[in-house]
Amino acid sequence: MIRLALIRHGHTAWNRQGRIQGRTDVPLDAEAEAQLASLALPDDWRAAMLWSSPLQRATRTATLLAGRPPKTAPALTEMDWGDWEGQEGAVLRADPSSGYRDIEDWGWDFRPPKGETPAELRARLLPWAQDLREDAVAVCHIGIMRVLMAHATGWDFKGPAPFQIKRNRLFVITISDDIWTTTDTPIRLRQRAS
Repeated sequence: MIRLALIRHGHTAWNRQGRIQGRTDVPLDAEAEAQLASLALPDDWRAAMLWSSPLQRATRTATLLAGRPPKTAPALTEMDWGDWEGQEGAVLRADPSSGYRDIEDWGWDFRPPKGETPAELRARLLPWAQDLREDAVAVCHIGIMRVLMAHATGWDFKGPAPFQIKRNRLFVITISDDIWTTTDTPIRLRQRAS
């Protein structure tokens, strides 16, 4: 049995603008850099294996929180949003011809134009997660977290999610062979001693 703690990267300018980032390699903004520099992993997670997406917003978040560079895994790269990448979700939602749907209406097979489905994302994530041999922290993206949490909770991307992903919290999944479970309460990051 191993524990996998997922944490979302810090804010970027695109996050604050409501733009879909996907695989576009947008850096953390200055406010996120300052905030993350004041935070650290909880004590019982400091020695865990540190992983991140190869995108700079994730690797930088990992380095700031852990004080060491992470090992990167291509599997942790954010979902491919295809033609919607760089666009504002609110604008897409307001245009019925865009085909945009809220996450509660996706299902596992929903595909943004020229993008990736949650099922395809799960197919690249599960082998990586099943290969973990020790407790790990993975700094990644909301799409990655949604798919792994959906797999662990049985949520099928239909109706409200049984979890709410917030920043600066660890969402812990326990993996024991093919049985995945989650903890009820995310773990807050700790304030770094000054």
